[in-house]
Amino acid sequence: HHLENSRSQRVLWMLEELGQPYDHVPLAPHAEGVTSFNPAGKVPVLIADGTPITDSTAILTYLADRHGALTHPAGTIDRARQDSLTQFISAIKNTLRWEFERSQKTLVHRMAEDGFLMGDRLTVPDIILTHCLSWALAARFPIVQHRLTDYLDRMRARPAFQRAEAR
Repeated sequence: HHLENSRSQRVLWMLEELGQPYDHVPLAPHAEGVTSFNPAGKVPVLIADGTPITDSTAILTYLADRHGALTHPAGTIDRARQDSLTQFISAIKNTLRWEFERSQKTLVHRMAEDGFLMGDRLTVPDIILTHCLSWALAARFPIVQHRLTDYLDRMRARPAFQRAEAR
């Protein structure tokens, strides 16, 4: 269950990256089809094996673990670093505009030198950061770190991102 231009977009993108088939049900928050699975009425909701999973970050982590892709193995140092980035990025969007610039400097410092946040492969934090940076642009928050602008352009050019956006 998905709402356009929301955190649901993260889930669609990940499913496209994974190449997994899925049924896409566009529903607004608090719609009857949503509240029957999530009493809080929030989207996205992923129904997996008959069980609803709510919260985009939880859904991304579940999908990554279930398919053994876009993640590092649980219990490893790389997974701890990945989870740390995931939590840091998730909190950026909730900060005030004046903190956004400071968060960018910290984030750029934590980025790997390779093409993705953690190195040479896409992981959950990349999906969340791309969504947050896209949100920041829409909210007219300045992205002052050129590495982040270049990064965002590369992520948005990914075929799976483009397919998710087209849905």
